[in-house]
Amino acid sequence: MAETRTIDEDDDGIRLDRWFKRHYPLVTHVLLEKLLRKGEVRLDGKRAKAADRVAAGQAMRLPPQVVHAKDLRPEKAETKHPLTSKDMGSLADRILYMDKQVIVIDKPPGLATQGGSGLSKHVDGMLESLQYEKPTRPKLVHRLDRDTSGVLLIARTALAASGLSASLALRDTSKVYWALTRGVPKQKHGVVKGALAKEGGHGPHGRDERMTMTDEGEEGAKFSLTEYAVMATAGTEFAWVAARPITGRTHQIRVHLASLGTPIVGDFKYGGAESRGRGDIADKLHLHARSIDIGRPDGGRLQATAPLPPHMVKSWKLLGFDPDDKRDPFPPKKTKKKR
Repeated sequence: MAETRTIDEDDDGIRLDRWFKRHYPLVTHVLLEKLLRKGEVRLDGKRAKAADRVAAGQAMRLPPQVVHAKDLRPEKAETKHPLTSKDMGSLADRILYMDKQVIVIDKPPGLATQGGSGLSKHVDGMLESLQYEKPTRPKLVHRLDRDTSGVLLIARTALAASGLSASLALRDTSKVYWALTRGVPKQKHGVVKGALAKEGGHGPHGRDERMTMTDEGEEGAKFSLTEYAVMATAGTEFAWVAARPITGRTHQIRVHLASLGTPIVGDFKYGGAESRGRGDIADKLHLHARSIDIGRPDGGRLQATAPLPPHMVKSWKLLGFDPDDKRDPFPPKKTKKKR
């Protein structure tokens, strides 16, 4: 039998074919066009087209071919990223904050944000476990490198996704990373800027990808800017550095800190052998997305902080640093009053 479904507020304004792709992914475009031509799919009782925009509150008539689309999946169809019950619960265990619009998780090091060549497990492939009562699957707002841990923002609605993405694009966001570097930057506070481009001869995805600093005029080069502050030092061998990327380029912080002659511990891609730890300091990447402060789509600010991962906590304690330090490394600059 045919069924009627009401368009949710989260889907207001999207194309009809996009609505079907979102809610009934097994209904192919060819089948949808056929159903639309025959008038079996109707919007508020009227014929509709794939390019029509749906509105919240409208009634969508769904014929049996759509209602039972889940039964059309072949029994032996292969799942590219099969999820175990343990996987389904693992993201929920790492939630730092959640409301009706957004979820903030603490991504562990070693877990990729999105899929790629040879990846069988990644955050994007596990987001259904965070859908809960929402009619649509959550969506990533930004990404972190596989070996970088910390704050990762996930939108629960299409409206939140577009609003948070706009805040990122307009740089109405402050993201602070903590890193442990080999060597101490000459300046306690500074800015690194320059163009970044993909280096030739490396794969397009994941750990094979490599960036290099180059001239702004070169093909594919994009301007990048990172502010940094030295929080503490252990002699001249190690430094705890807070970094705030103003732009969001691939591997930006890693390249910029390495360009100062102080590569991040465990970052062998950009620091080579000089990135090795020492003694009980692990040879794992010591880069953590510590906090985020971003403009919310409904007004106000969203602020979240993630604790250091175990290998960095161990290093912090070995070097006498405070892993729970709450200092603001980038306080608002004071403006002079006009006389």
